[in-house]
Amino acid sequence: MPVSKWGKSLVVRLLRVLVNVLGLKSGDELEVMAAAPSRVVVGRDDSRKQAVDRMRARAWPMPVGYPFDRDEANAR
Repeated sequence: MPVSKWGKSLVVRLLRVLVNVLGLKSGDELEVMAAAPSRVVVGRDDSRKQAVDRMRARAWPMPVGYPFDRDEANAR
């Protein structure tokens, strides 16, 4: 896989076969599983998706009469 310069960083361009096998799309995250001078093992990082799935599984309801104002919650 070719290593390229992107701004001040180095990037690795992934082969299409690897992208298809891992089912990757733009914005996905990879995790370095192991590294040695001549080999790097990567895997798909699904920790965010798993956390969202766990939160959805709980499906905690909002308390009755709970006042929620999105603008107020996001005000700085």
